Amino acid sequence: MKNIKSVKTIKLLALLLVTSIAFVSCSSDDDDHDDHDHEEELITTVTYELINGTDIVTLVYQDLDGEGGADGNTTVSGPLTANTVYSATIELLNETENPAEDITEEVEAEGDEHEFFYTSSISDVTITKLDEDSDGNPVGIVTTFVTGDAGSGSLTIELIHEPTKPNDGTSASAGGSTDVDVTFPIEVQ
Repeated sequence: MKNIKSVKTIKLLALLLVTSIAFVSCSSDDDDHDDHDHEEELITTVTYELINGTDIVTLVYQDLDGEGGADGNTTVSGPLTANTVYSATIELLNETENPAEDITEEVEAEGDEHEFFYTSSISDVTITKLDEDSDGNPVGIVTTFVTGDAGSGSLTIELIHEPTKPNDGTSASAGGSTDVDVTFPIEVQ
């Protein structure tokens, strides 16, 4: 009789062990799903278009094979005009898809998890972010770009995922992870 109880106890313990392993495995998967890390979208093309009437300047960065392959290329369609206010928008694409996937839509939809930062080495350039996330913090898809006196230098555009918001307007204070970091040579005439 004692052996039968022992066998039943062992079977019951084995069943409980298997059940608890299955439960832990399921809950572990669920936890991983809930707390997943940001899966970066492939961004092959960054286009920043500045418009003032018929004065249109387009800055494009393109790296069709993605990070780690051949270096990407930057092009700037022409110089900016001194003492001018431009309306500007940025567009992000994944051109490995057909048709190209518009990553800008995702950034806009998840505005509370993203912010663009624009830094110019030309002191007379001012860039103001006009669009906001659901909490009233800047995103930076739509901007005004104001030039001052003539000069030449660079413009760096960064897209930060999960930045600290609000921040002091610099990517250094925002933390998070970098989704885009491109630098363009610019000239103001």
